[in-house]
Amino acid sequence: MQQENKKAFWYPPGGILLWIIILVELVTFAAGLTIFSIQRQANLELFQSSGQLLLQKIALINTIILITGGYFMAMSVNSLKRADSQKSAVWTLAAIATGIGFLLLKSYEYYQKLEHGISLDYNLFFTFYWLLTGFHFLHVLIATLILLGIYFNIKAGKYSANNLLDVESSAAFWHMCDLVWLMLFAVIYLLN
Repeated sequence: MQQENKKAFWYPPGGILLWIIILVELVTFAAGLTIFSIQRQANLELFQSSGQLLLQKIALINTIILITGGYFMAMSVNSLKRADSQKSAVWTLAAIATGIGFLLLKSYEYYQKLEHGISLDYNLFFTFYWLLTGFHFLHVLIATLILLGIYFNIKAGKYSANNLLDVESSAAFWHMCDLVWLMLFAVIYLLN
C-alpha cells in the first residue's frame, strides 16, 4: 500500500513533469497578482477608477465558460477511462468550443479597451491588466490548440483506457487555465 502511494506521487495523471510546469505557472501568476495587489494598495484611487472600466459581465460569462470547459474535459477523461472514445471525443470537442468562446469574448473585451485608447501603457492598472490577462489568453489559446490535437487523436483511435497520458496531461493543463482565470477574475475584476 505504501509503495503504491509512493508510486502515485511520482506518477500523477499527466506525469510529474507536467505538474512541475503547472506549479511554476501557478507561482508565476500568483507572483504577478501579488505585485498587482501591492500596487493596488499603493495606488488605490487609480486602481479603483480603472477597475470601473472593466467589463465585469463579460468576465463573469468567461468564468462560467471556462468552468464549464473544465467539466467537459473531466468528462472526456472519464469517458476514455470507461473505454468510450466516442463520448470522449464529443466531450473534448465541447471543451474546445468553450475555449474558442472564451477567446472570442476576451478578444471583444480587448477590442473594446483598444477602441477607448486603453492599451498597455494607459496606466499602471492596465499595464497589469494587459500583461496578466494577455498571458492567460495565450495559455487558453495554447490549451485549445492542444485539445484540438487531442480530439483528432481520440477520433483516430490513438488513445484508450490503457493509453490516456496525453489526454490527462491536456486536461490538467486546461484545468490550470481555469484555476488561473479564477484567480485573475477575483483579484482584477472583483476586488476593484
